[in-house]
Amino acid sequence: MTGLALTTVGVAATPAAAAVGRTRPAVADRPATDEHRGQLDGGKPNDQSRDDPGKKSGRSPGVPVPCDADALIAAITLANARGGGVLDLARNCTYLLTANIDGAGLPAITSPITLNGSKSTTIERAAAVDQFRILNVNTGGDLTLNQLTITGGQTTGAGTDGAGISVDAGGALTANHSTITRNIASDAGGGIANNGTTHLRSSKVSRNTAGSSGGGIINSGLLNISKSGIHANTALVGAGATSTGTVLIEHSSIAKNRAQESTGGLFVESGTATVTESSVLGNSSTMVVGGILAGLRTEVTLRSVTIADNVSQTVIAGGLGVDDGASVVVEDSVIKNNNTSVEGGGIYNTSDLVLRNTKVFGNQAGSQGGGIYNEDIGTVTLYTTTVAKNIAGADGGGIYNEVGGTVNLNTTTGTVVVKNRPNNCVEVPGCAG
Repeated sequence: MTGLALTTVGVAATPAAAAVGRTRPAVADRPATDEHRGQLDGGKPNDQSRDDPGKKSGRSPGVPVPCDADALIAAITLANARGGGVLDLARNCTYLLTANIDGAGLPAITSPITLNGSKSTTIERAAAVDQFRILNVNTGGDLTLNQLTITGGQTTGAGTDGAGISVDAGGALTANHSTITRNIASDAGGGIANNGTTHLRSSKVSRNTAGSSGGGIINSGLLNISKSGIHANTALVGAGATSTGTVLIEHSSIAKNRAQESTGGLFVESGTATVTESSVLGNSSTMVVGGILAGLRTEVTLRSVTIADNVSQTVIAGGLGVDDGASVVVEDSVIKNNNTSVEGGGIYNTSDLVLRNTKVFGNQAGSQGGGIYNEDIGTVTLYTTTVAKNIAGADGGGIYNEVGGTVNLNTTTGTVVVKNRPNNCVEVPGCAG
C-alpha cells in the first residue's frame, strides 16, 4: 500500500492536524538499567532530600509560608516585587486555591522564585471554584519547584494550554522531585505547556488530560527530562508528550499513556528529539502509532531505548512511526512486543530510518510487516541488527517492503532476519523468505 500520512488526524485546532497530502489515515530499550528503574516507574522524590529542605538537599532555606493559600499568594507577590525569593512551604499541607488571578490560582511568576515543598506538600485548585491553571511563568520568570505536587488545574476555551503550569516564551521552569498530576486542559498541555525552557528532574507528570495534544506535556521550546516519568496521561494526539521544539530525554520512562487518535507516547511533531537510556512502554492509540511518532521533517535519535508493549488499535505503527521527510536513528535499542491491527507492528517507515545494533522481535501486525513495514518512499538501513520472531497475519512477518522502497540489510555487519512468521521478508534483497 502507498500514500500514507503518518502525522495525526482530525485535530483542526493544532499544527498536528496538518495533512501530509497522502491518502492513508494520518499517524499521528534498550531497557533502562535496573539501577534506574525505580526512579522511572514512580518518578518519586529521593528519600535523601524528602524531609528537610535545608539540611539534606543542600537547598538554601527560605521564607516560611504557613499552610494558607492567601499567605502563599501574598508571599509570591512580595517575592516578585523584590526581584525574586525562596519560599519554604509547610509540610503535610495542601494550599487550596479558590481565586482566579488572571487565569491562574497563584500570581504569575515574573522573577526567580523557588518554592520548597516538603513531605506531602500540595498546591491544588478547589473543586467547586472557577476553572483556572495553577501557575503561569511569564517572560523573565524563573520558577523552581522542589518536592511539590501540582494538581487540580483546569482550563477552558481555545488557547488555554497548560492546566497545571504554563511557561511563556522567555520563562523557565525547573521541577525537582515533584509531581504534576490530574490537571485538565480543554486545549493542549494537560500537565505542562512549555513555550520557554523546562527541566524535569526526578519528577512525575501523570494522569493529566488534554482536549487536543500533549496530555502530559506540550512543548514548543526546550524540554529537558531526566530520571522522570511521563505516565497515564490522555489526549487526542501525543498523549504523553507532544513537541514542536527541542526535546532531550534521559533515564526516564513514557508509559501507559493513551491517545484517542494518534501517538500514545511521544509525538515529535516538528523540531528535534534525543532519547537515551529510557523506555517507552505500554502506550496506546485508538487509531495510529502506539509508542513514538517522528513527524514530518523531524530529526529523532534513540539510543539505548526500549520501545515495548505499545499498541495501535485500529490502523498502523504499533511501536515506532517515521513520517515523510523525517530522519531517525535508533542505536543499541530494543523494539519488542508492539502490536498493530494492520501494518508495522514494530516499525512503520515512510522516510529515512537507520537501525544500529538493535533488536526488533516479538512484534505483531494483523496484516503485513510484523517487525518492520517500509513504504515505497522509505529507506531502512540495518547494521548489526536482529529482526526475529515477529508475526504478520498475511505477509512479511519480519520485514515487508513495498515495491519502490529500499531496505539495506548489510548482512556483513551481522544483521540477521530469522524465525519470523509466516515468512521473513517480502521484496528485501538478500533476505531468505
